[in-house]
Amino acid sequence: MMGLEVALWRAVAVYRGLALVYAAVVIAANFDGYAHPAAGWGVLAVMVAWTGYAVHAFSDPRRRGWPLLAADLAVATGCVLATVWVETAANIAAGRPTLPVSWVAAAVLAWAVAGGRRLGLTAALVLAAANLLVHVLAGTGRGIGGTTFNGIVLLVLAGLVVGHVVRLAREAEARLARAVELESANRERERLARRIHDSVLQVLAMVQRRGGELGGEAAELGRLAGEQEAALRALIGTSAPAPPRAPDADADLRPLLTAHASASVTVSTPATEVRLPGHAAREVAAAVAAALDNVRRHCGEGARAWVLLEDGPGEVTVSVRDDGPGMAGNRLEEAAADGRLGVAQSIRGRVADLGGEVVIFSAAGEGTEIEMTVPRRPGARPRV
Repeated sequence: MMGLEVALWRAVAVYRGLALVYAAVVIAANFDGYAHPAAGWGVLAVMVAWTGYAVHAFSDPRRRGWPLLAADLAVATGCVLATVWVETAANIAAGRPTLPVSWVAAAVLAWAVAGGRRLGLTAALVLAAANLLVHVLAGTGRGIGGTTFNGIVLLVLAGLVVGHVVRLAREAEARLARAVELESANRERERLARRIHDSVLQVLAMVQRRGGELGGEAAELGRLAGEQEAALRALIGTSAPAPPRAPDADADLRPLLTAHASASVTVSTPATEVRLPGHAAREVAAAVAAALDNVRRHCGEGARAWVLLEDGPGEVTVSVRDDGPGMAGNRLEEAAADGRLGVAQSIRGRVADLGGEVVIFSAAGEGTEIEMTVPRRPGARPRV
């Protein structure tokens, strides 16, 4: 909201300055025909002084209250009415503009920015009445010309349109701020879901499974663990947005992946360093760990897995392949619908946050391969 407010008041200030220059040109061109030329320059001096003060005063949010708005409208109205004293009745009847010409519209714009179309229309009507009063006081009330009428219409339109646009802009900015807040909260929920899945939920699921196998009191413990797992999954939905992280140093991805090597896991990496931003490297390693955990849980004790790291010119690709039974085509969608978010959050969610993509190849009896591609630069999209 502060950015919009500043931009709107700066726009009004710029208009004041440009309209003042135009008014000065008009007064300089017409002063020799005024009834009181010196008074015309005096009105211009008032306009110059008020423009300088108003630009400074409206730049301070603490001063944008009724006293300043009322003073702004009063000065504009006074400059319009001063036309009766400065100009001749003949010139007024001939359709010459008032002394401040379009400069008075700055007061209408200020009221519209401060309070929307209602206040903008109110200020426009006050100045319209002042324009009409000029002709009445000059004795030319029946000879109101097209110039005066057009000026009044423009003032009314400025108050209505600018006030309406300001209201729409404020509503749009509020909706955008809300959308950003929701997106931030959603990302934090996904991050917490990944962390919980990688630790607490896996332990609870293991306790539930082993308790059921052992029976007796262990079965009751397993049942309680299962209930807590379900309750914890339900709670993964609300959290405060995480504070932004400061960028950290680059890290070599190879040692983070080779740490998973074992008798059943083969890790192949390039001979040279594969560097990523530290946060990105840790997230990729965590996604690989989640994939290997799925192999251990779903493919049996004797299953083998192979991790392959490939270093491309603009992205890094990590593949995790196993020789398990494979998956049915809709297996991942069903798991996500049941609240099992291992692939959806721990793998796809992490890679998506890094601007990358995940491709999964699987067929019954032929194992599963998960291919994760992330860009080297944060926020960049991988090459296709």
